[in-house]
Amino acid sequence: MPIFQENNGQLKKLKINTLTKEKSLQLLIEQNLLEVLDMHLLATEYSTTFGGRIDTLAVDMDGAPVIIEYKLNRNDNVINQALSYLRWLKAQKVEFFEMLIIRKLGKELSDKLKIDWQNPRVICIAENYSKFDIDTVEVIPMRLELFKYRYYENGIFSLEPLNTNASANEKSEAITTTNSIPENINFTNEITNSVNKNLVKAPSSIRNLFEELRSRILQMDENVIEKPNSRYIAYRLSKNFAEVHLGKQQIKMYLRPANYDDPLNKVEKMPESYHWAMDRRVYLNNLEELDYVMQLIEQSYNDVL
Repeated sequence: MPIFQENNGQLKKLKINTLTKEKSLQLLIEQNLLEVLDMHLLATEYSTTFGGRIDTLAVDMDGAPVIIEYKLNRNDNVINQALSYLRWLKAQKVEFFEMLIIRKLGKELSDKLKIDWQNPRVICIAENYSKFDIDTVEVIPMRLELFKYRYYENGIFSLEPLNTNASANEKSEAITTTNSIPENINFTNEITNSVNKNLVKAPSSIRNLFEELRSRILQMDENVIEKPNSRYIAYRLSKNFAEVHLGKQQIKMYLRPANYDDPLNKVEKMPESYHWAMDRRVYLNNLEELDYVMQLIEQSYNDVL
């Protein structure tokens, strides 16, 4: 899709610039990894014991290990190369990855992240892919994601996902049950059950407050994704814009690092030493505060559009 720049009511189609070195693409992504992919950089050009070097080794906000490989142009080997590195990574122990996080990001962030060793991600970033690349990714039962980049004049850069971000387990189940899906299957059960696990220990007042908050957030945009885990419930588009933690007396939320219109000064900034992508914190104590807190959440939501 072409990109246009508006100037005094006139649209000009931006020209695509060509990056001459693969390393330039890699450095651009790595220097902005938290901004463009919501991940923490752990290592660049990481040597494996199998031979070869992983372009970028990272961890996402859910604690999943991430391997990123880059190609300036279409290259059929990028997928095979990335999968070879994934094989090496899965042969390691989780303690190896935990130590990488501690050394690079510090103990505090390491304690916050729960390593998801069962669902590592492989990301390939290239200017173009062949039809065979895309077809291959759709049937491989693992978390393999293709991103297409474009670098335009005037420093405009885009990164577009080409395939769905399904986990290996989800892909495997889809492949094996394509011809035998029960008519009455409820695809929302898994999310509902995960949300309910967060509600179990909360008193009824907090559960009721959360249901109102949840309803308001999901009404903001039909593309909002609810992603619960054992510690909190995340709401995201391309990135998380709210992480909701249920307490016994209040609801704690982490929002994106934006400049908030916050006359009541409810938004707290976390210390920079934590290296948290969601480094703004706000509390919700009762229904009377919901309208005000929602306008803060909307500002965080706007930051990912």
